[in-house]
Amino acid sequence: MEDSRDESMPAAVGGGAIVSATPGTLDPTTIALVRVATAIAKGGEALLRDRMRAARGAQLPPLWMEELLLQSMLNVGYPLALAAFAVWRDVAGPLRETVEPVVHANWSLWEKRGIEACGLVYGRTYEKLLVKLASMHPALQPLVLIDAYGKILGRPGLDAKRREFCTLAAVALVDAPKQLHAHFRGALNAGATREEVDAVLAVIEIDLGADRALKVWEQWADVRERKIDGPPKPKTPSA
Repeated sequence: MEDSRDESMPAAVGGGAIVSATPGTLDPTTIALVRVATAIAKGGEALLRDRMRAARGAQLPPLWMEELLLQSMLNVGYPLALAAFAVWRDVAGPLRETVEPVVHANWSLWEKRGIEACGLVYGRTYEKLLVKLASMHPALQPLVLIDAYGKILGRPGLDAKRREFCTLAAVALVDAPKQLHAHFRGALNAGATREEVDAVLAVIEIDLGADRALKVWEQWADVRERKIDGPPKPKTPSA
């Protein structure tokens, strides 16, 4: 059976402050999508099946689910994403709608779209990200910009804000504080309000466990109070 919690409970954040966060800030379909994102990250067929069925009951657009599953390959890896695809096909039946094929002829589109999508998420730290990627390995910059953001995260079918909600929900389950920080900022850069991010964290608390949830709330509290300048116009990398 699906887990339940008292959605009126406020969530604790750093410094003893309290954010009164309830999932009610988000629409039911977004809540359902985020809950599937964390179920994919946790693994386990029973939980996935329950939440995917609940998403269908909430009238979640099937295309949103297809796009979440594709981007989950980036967030949690192929094994968990492919297992989730198998459950979804069993729950929803054969694929009926997709937005674009992945064909080599689209390479120039992926490059342009990847630069734009990554620039939107990383905002004023975009150039710093490119330098960091190039310093770690020469293959990383094109893999992130073209393969991750161009091929997958920049696809139509699911908006950037909901993509970021699902990404930060999945990343919150693992010990990757720098990436979580980036996607907290990314959600805001993609147009989310601070109250919406509060609500996403309220939704995923049950999957995090108490200790991990507290750390995530503390990290978000630090980001929440800072000014988000918004994304600059991204430049084409010189790599």
